[in-house]
Amino acid sequence: MSTGPDGRAGVGVRLAGVGTALPTRTLTNEDLAGLVDTNDEWITQRTGIKTRYIAENGTTTRSLAVDSLRAAIDDAGMQPGELDMVLLATMTPEMSCPSTAARVVHEVGASPAGAMDLAAACSGFVYGLNHAAALIQTGHYKTVAVIGSETLSKITNYEDRRTCILFGDAAGAAILTADDDPARGCLAQTMRSEGSLWGELYVPRTPDDLPESHDGFTGRFNTLQMNGQEVFKFAVTTTQSIIDETLENAGVTPTDLAAVIPHQSNRRILELVKKRMDLPDGKLVINIDKYGNTSAASVPLCLNEKRRAGELSEGDLVLFVAIGGGMCWTTSLWRL
Repeated sequence: MSTGPDGRAGVGVRLAGVGTALPTRTLTNEDLAGLVDTNDEWITQRTGIKTRYIAENGTTTRSLAVDSLRAAIDDAGMQPGELDMVLLATMTPEMSCPSTAARVVHEVGASPAGAMDLAAACSGFVYGLNHAAALIQTGHYKTVAVIGSETLSKITNYEDRRTCILFGDAAGAAILTADDDPARGCLAQTMRSEGSLWGELYVPRTPDDLPESHDGFTGRFNTLQMNGQEVFKFAVTTTQSIIDETLENAGVTPTDLAAVIPHQSNRRILELVKKRMDLPDGKLVINIDKYGNTSAASVPLCLNEKRRAGELSEGDLVLFVAIGGGMCWTTSLWRL
């Protein structure tokens, strides 16, 4: 029987395939300058974003998820019927019931695979990686798909220049499957939350959903409300602390990592993390300039780019990290 690094019998987890999907319409900084009082220089300096993709003409969270999952299944060289479970991370589901994941399973031809929507905002995909690894390592499931899919444009107020410059729509999927080598897969992880900070980033539906102090409320319900300054400070300090904790728990140093794949919230945050970890160019993946903040879709977009470029190999150590509304934050350290 195979044993893991600690001598215990175990099941490894292999990254079998990755796929992404994007809407056809792009929204540039120049386009936004025609909607609100902003300009390309102002947006670029504060966020690093140049363009983002916007869903229209019937493109939905579900359709993007379906397209990304099909691409991942094809990349894995599998058939849809081999999936045992689909976890769909999103903060923009099409309905509260049924789950978007269940309809995705049906549309790709994976029925009767299990299906579940996972709500952890921008942390959702990495939360999903951690759950998928655990499901496979129990031996009860062999192949699990994790999807991050968002249509944030549906909950963005394009009259609020503080938020409308940030968000875009996209989807990304990963196929994980059991492997005979127990050293492969998730080596260490964290999943945390602090609900007292919910009012820093939220989507209210009614006046009852507003925090006690809501001076920054834009007056538009069903749209993203964000205290950008507080979220920025929290993200910078928390990202570094959870990275340190995860690496220490695994007995790994930053130099051991082939890549750090973070949620793409703000280029300034990412550059600060890169500097504090003393990472060389390219090791911490940054692509926010092309897609904006796509919430749960941002990490798989980065993973797909890195993999397609041939910059990840079997045996590499990769650290995933994300922080999102809730506040929720998470890491997942993998040996590919």
